[in-house]
Amino acid sequence: MSALTIFSDNDARQPLWQSRDAEAIRQQLAEIGVRFERWRADRPLSASPAAEEVLAAYQHEIDKLVAEKGYQSWDVISMRADHPQRAELRTKFLVEHTHGEDEVRFFVEGAGLFCLHLNGKIFQILCEKEDLISVPAGTAHWFDMGPEPNFTAIRLFDNPEGWVARFTGDKIADAYPKLA
Repeated sequence: MSALTIFSDNDARQPLWQSRDAEAIRQQLAEIGVRFERWRADRPLSASPAAEEVLAAYQHEIDKLVAEKGYQSWDVISMRADHPQRAELRTKFLVEHTHGEDEVRFFVEGAGLFCLHLNGKIFQILCEKEDLISVPAGTAHWFDMGPEPNFTAIRLFDNPEGWVARFTGDKIADAYPKLA
């Protein structure tokens, strides 16, 4: 089940606010310009679906977002616990960074933890199957896929080059809870 936990950006010990209610999460995130929606991820996929299979199954959802926001490219990121580079990739994504475009993800399987750093707070959003999140361009954040990752998400981009990170150099991510 999706969850949002909000911390002060100078105290990782005590949450300021927590909820698993999708509407409460949507409202909290809308206040900071983050789009959060629950969609239907109801297309059958194989045990380890290839990108082409995922894109074909959800092309109708991609088409809606492209029509609405004009995205230029999309792909699939899928990570499993047996991926040989999972530890290196987790380490890379756990470093605070920004993007020059919105970071849009639609989770069709599994879960991941987006952590946003803005307005003096840390917003930790546990995104699971059927969650759509769009983090605005320029928002400092990191992503935790956990030590045993298991997720598949469709990524949409304004930039045809795809995922381009600008690392902030801030070590704040080290202080906040991670997926076990």
